[in-house]
Amino acid sequence: MSLNFTEIEAKWQQKWEEKKAFHAETNSSKPKYYALDMFPYPSGSGLHIGHMASYTPGDIVSRYKRAKGFNVLHPMGYDAFGLPAEQYAIQTGIHPAITTQKAIESFRKTLKSFGFSFDWSREISTCEPSYYKWTQFIFLKLYEQGLAYQKEVPVNWCPALKTVLANDEVIDGKSERGGHPVIRVPMKQWMLKITDYAERLLNDLDKVDWPERTKEAQRNWIGKSEGARVTFKLDSHPETFGVFTTRPDTLFGVTFMVMAPEHELVKKITTKEQHRNVEEYVTATSRKSEVERKATTEKTGVFTGAHAIHPITGDKIPIWIADYVLMDYGTGAIMAVPGHDARDHEFATKFHLPIKRVLEGGDTLPFEGEGTLVNSDFLNGLSKSDAIKKMLSHLESHKLGVREVQYKLRDWLFSRQRYWGEPFPIVHYADGSRGVPVNELPVILPEVADYEPSDSGEAPLARNAEWVQYKNGGRRETDTMPGAAGSSWYFLRYIDPQNDKAPFSPDAEKYWMPVDLYVGGPEHTVGHLLYSRFWMKVLFDCGLVTHDEPFQKLLHQGMILGPDGEKMSKSRGNVISPEDIAKTHGADAMRTFISFMGPVDKDKPWAPTGIDGVKRFLDRISRLVVNDDGQTIATKDAAPAEVQKLVHKTIKKVTEDIETMSFNTAISAMMILVNELYKAECRSEMALKPLVQILAPFAPHLAEELWEKMGGEGLCSLAPWPKYDSTLVADDTVTIGVQVNGKMRGTIEISPTASEDEALAAAKAVSAVSSVLAGKNPDKVIYKAGRILNLIVK
Repeated sequence: MSLNFTEIEAKWQQKWEEKKAFHAETNSSKPKYYALDMFPYPSGSGLHIGHMASYTPGDIVSRYKRAKGFNVLHPMGYDAFGLPAEQYAIQTGIHPAITTQKAIESFRKTLKSFGFSFDWSREISTCEPSYYKWTQFIFLKLYEQGLAYQKEVPVNWCPALKTVLANDEVIDGKSERGGHPVIRVPMKQWMLKITDYAERLLNDLDKVDWPERTKEAQRNWIGKSEGARVTFKLDSHPETFGVFTTRPDTLFGVTFMVMAPEHELVKKITTKEQHRNVEEYVTATSRKSEVERKATTEKTGVFTGAHAIHPITGDKIPIWIADYVLMDYGTGAIMAVPGHDARDHEFATKFHLPIKRVLEGGDTLPFEGEGTLVNSDFLNGLSKSDAIKKMLSHLESHKLGVREVQYKLRDWLFSRQRYWGEPFPIVHYADGSRGVPVNELPVILPEVADYEPSDSGEAPLARNAEWVQYKNGGRRETDTMPGAAGSSWYFLRYIDPQNDKAPFSPDAEKYWMPVDLYVGGPEHTVGHLLYSRFWMKVLFDCGLVTHDEPFQKLLHQGMILGPDGEKMSKSRGNVISPEDIAKTHGADAMRTFISFMGPVDKDKPWAPTGIDGVKRFLDRISRLVVNDDGQTIATKDAAPAEVQKLVHKTIKKVTEDIETMSFNTAISAMMILVNELYKAECRSEMALKPLVQILAPFAPHLAEELWEKMGGEGLCSLAPWPKYDSTLVADDTVTIGVQVNGKMRGTIEISPTASEDEALAAAKAVSAVSSVLAGKNPDKVIYKAGRILNLIVK
């Protein structure tokens, strides 16, 4: 009979809470370790198995680091402003704060029930005024630095949600939440100048220990391009327009121009004959989201009737509009080189536009490789790099263009026409806008009669006339901040969460930052992870922090798939409930199985038989310490020498595996040790106490219970991590292969420090080796102790 895991879990969770076992020390001489999980959005649907997979790795490392003598900060909170609570409020009339608080209480209870060693004294919620006071404070810093501004821009408008969405909140032309259609409309919005930090955000990726795929995704999102801005004159119009290109060497290959339908010159230059076609195309494009325009494969477009003048040849070049050219990248206009660009070639072919070769290479066009310049006047015969240099010099010397660096990164759209978000601490006057004084923070989110935005996009706060009116004729800003506002700095609030004079103290920031381990999903790569880096750099420039990167090491946990190998979803009927698993197998079994399923960063299917096996493994450990009546049967005698050696090897293995987050192999090593203990019929505390300690990060409740049964001092969770004896982990003998003239002839068992003569003598005793040697000594011996023995015979 195994121990009653339900009783054990409740018992030790209460003791941890009473003893404040996991509270981080405010003033400590210990080295610090800050382990952080991406905090959840508190929804009514509760925590799922994916949350458990996300929070278990950080908890294992936190528990291990505490035992290793670190002052560990491992907090938890809630990303509490969000659309679902607001949508529910619109449907039911229940205030989002009520449903959010109810969800938070449910989340907290569930998290505690799984034994996560969070410091609950530092719990935060982004929708609490005591928290968003400082979100508003940081926004004012951005505003003071000229990094927050209002501008009328084409935005992703979701009519169903009646709000604006950022690019990363739109998936395949639909809202990330709800899957509603998204269209592009012009609207006055708050923007944050993340583009001012593009170069630093790019370069500083080299400072952090992040998965390379995540770094590369951010590099691509930032999208640095070096090239030239070329100025084109218009035929029959006084205006000029610029085009950015990374390939100025192909300028002689330009045969048409393409402008974004929203380009300011389109209306001015369109001829009467083309006016109707252009107007219809512009209207149709406005209904498409930016994501749709980027994703479309079919090339569409309309001729404006206007022409540009080639800056070097003086040729007239037709100007088209097409939805694949976007206003918010480059200049909103491109020079098309269909001979050497597949997209331009497809467009030219469809609309019967000229195609010109200016690079040698390839049997057919388009040729997109590197080749010698042809049909290019003074560039003929030059390589790509030499031609770019010469063309740049020509453009600059003739004032036809300038060298330029561009980024794909766009400024962060920071407004939402919603109720459930942080109010902006901004007041608009007839002569301009100003931030409210800091002593008026927080600007409290007021009550409203209706949570739904108007059909035109006016925010719900606009209908609270009393709140909107501010002294001296001012009017408060009625948009609210996006959900990503509170999550862009929450890691800093955890370090000093009760501070009501500042977002955090300088001493706390110096001691705790940066986060040593950050665990969360890769879906936040170009959203939260980028925004947090931006805010940290702004705070660094303001002198509020001493580090300019928030997260030193980043881990993306793998997804837990359904038993059918598919992503879990209610519609597939393959969802695994953590609460159900806890009832049948216990929290420790679930934590240990999640860790045992495979590499922490890989997706893994849930296997019901697998968790049964892990539960049996934990039960076997229990039965080494206690009998079926719950009586302690562990002994005080010494463990056999071979068991002692294996115990120390296992301590070493588990220690190294936790350091590298190879949890599955750590558990495998403990399973091997348990098997050997049963074979040796060993119940010595000398073996079992360290086993229970190294098990504790994975199965903390069981470890505490068995530690107590064996008379362990204090909490197992806080007991010093066991040390291994290096003399005991060294193997007495090793197996090495014996080669003769590079061909494997057998193996020998020798001491890892055996001399060459000893190794040679052992090799000669191998029949396959001795038959090849035929009584002779080898002409040369290549020997590396414990690794290689190669005999050369001529």
